[in-house]
Amino acid sequence: MALRRCWRLTGLLLRLPVPPGSSSPVGRLTVSSFINTYGGFKSAEFQLRRFSSEARNTDVSYERLKQLLADGKAVVVDVREPWELREYGLVPGSVNVPLGQVNTALQLDPEEFREKYDGVMPTRTDTIVFLCLAGIRSKTALNTAVALGYRDAQHYPGGWQDWAEREQRK
Repeated sequence: MALRRCWRLTGLLLRLPVPPGSSSPVGRLTVSSFINTYGGFKSAEFQLRRFSSEARNTDVSYERLKQLLADGKAVVVDVREPWELREYGLVPGSVNVPLGQVNTALQLDPEEFREKYDGVMPTRTDTIVFLCLAGIRSKTALNTAVALGYRDAQHYPGGWQDWAEREQRK
């Protein structure tokens, strides 16, 4: 019987009016149930919460990346291969974790991470900024980190090429 009520509620939610500017309510509404016990009486209070239909912006600008590095408020992970760092250079304060090792590296023990990559391992709540040569591999690393539960993962879409160009203009 409880299952039947649950299905009825789901059907009702899917028929709710669609908020202006969005095309479909599916994936944008959730039901949170709070059970309150008051004097032996149980009541369920349902709360609808609307999620934004826009994807969270995960791109970091050059200025923002400089600020994060200066403040020490982010772990910057360069996902290029070691030979690329030797040939082109590196962003000061970044940790090199080649793209093929990102999945494994983000699941290591912090001490193992420090030994292998000579840097601080980010926690799942830290701000992480991924970068590569031109912004393609960093987007892949970002998706890997998000899949592993890292909440504030971002990437620098300009990559090393944009960084080096802007640094030379100074």
